[in-house]
Amino acid sequence: MMQLIGEQSSLETPPTLPQNRRKSRAAWFWLALLAGLGYGAFRYVQSSPHPQPPAAAASAGHAARRPVPVVAATARVGNMPIYLRGLGSVAAFNSVAVKSRVDGQLLAVHFQEGQFVKQGDLIAEIDPRPFQVQLEQAQGQLARDQAQLRDAQVNLARYQKLWEEKVIPRQQLDTQSSSVGQFQGAIQADQAAIDAARLQLTYTRITAPIGGRIGLRLVDAGNMVHAADTTGIAVIAQLQPISVLFTIPADSLPDVLAKLRAGARLPVEAYSRDDRVKIATGTLLTADNQIDPSTGTSRLKAVFDNADLALFPNQFVNCHLLLETRRAAVILPASAIQRGPQGAYVYVVGEDHTARLRTVTVGISEGNEVSLESGLAAGETVVIDGQDKLQEGSRVEIQSPARGSAAPRRSA
Repeated sequence: MMQLIGEQSSLETPPTLPQNRRKSRAAWFWLALLAGLGYGAFRYVQSSPHPQPPAAAASAGHAARRPVPVVAATARVGNMPIYLRGLGSVAAFNSVAVKSRVDGQLLAVHFQEGQFVKQGDLIAEIDPRPFQVQLEQAQGQLARDQAQLRDAQVNLARYQKLWEEKVIPRQQLDTQSSSVGQFQGAIQADQAAIDAARLQLTYTRITAPIGGRIGLRLVDAGNMVHAADTTGIAVIAQLQPISVLFTIPADSLPDVLAKLRAGARLPVEAYSRDDRVKIATGTLLTADNQIDPSTGTSRLKAVFDNADLALFPNQFVNCHLLLETRRAAVILPASAIQRGPQGAYVYVVGEDHTARLRTVTVGISEGNEVSLESGLAAGETVVIDGQDKLQEGSRVEIQSPARGSAAPRRSA
């Protein structure tokens, strides 16, 4: 009996442990549930709007109805120029290194460094005495050969009569005739030697081959100069007119060539390095015969009168090539254009001082201005500053631009 009771107790003891565990888990579950409900109630109370006092509600409503301060401009009708821009370098229209064409001693230099010379002005002189001696020698040789020719001609006339009288053979007459021809050829050679000597003598006076501004003196008087010298005596650069070489994208070259083939004179404006000050106005002369494949650009050459000598060789300038002008275009400041998923748009201010969003089609831009293809009429007012605070139907208050802000610069 005792053994059976002991076995029964040993069989009943294990089930009590799972029951305790289940009770413990249930207690923790209810605690977590209560905590979650409390936190949710706290967040709900925090997020729910609190009633405002009547004064605060009135102030908020007044602020919502307050107009948004903006800066506006009026669209206008005007001519919109289309420019092609490129970085250019000024070059002399013609540049010549003045060199000696003969060898000799430089006797005198007849120019001041930096002065303007005209074509044919005397630049320098080389010792002419050696060439004068060569000229006199050639003249003496000519005189001797002329005397021999006269003697040969007299003998030829005598031999002609003797042959007619059958006194001398025909061979003797032919020999004398050949002697006359030889002396005639010698005289022609002597005359050529004289001309060459005179030409060499002329080269001793070095004159300006072109008109322009002469540079620094490269050789001083008293030095020996040679025709094979590479440096020369000085360099003359033609500055009036003067040329400018600049580049444009290769994609724009067909439009330029079409204008040139049609005989159009395309104006070119040269601006300073900072692209702010216009230096001179010229005309496009021609385009290069090839495109640079490494940069994808084409070189153009423009010519300027340069009457005021504002352009100087090797000066860097910004070139504006006026390709064409769009007439009667609707123009407005570029700052008015906004872009979004629907494309380009502007805020138009109506007579009721309400801003309305309107989609537009943008044409070309030049400087700080753009032209529109459609979407806006001349005379309408658009917002150019303060668009980030606007939405459809916002009331606006148009203000004047700040005094410190610079007015948009237009390229005429």
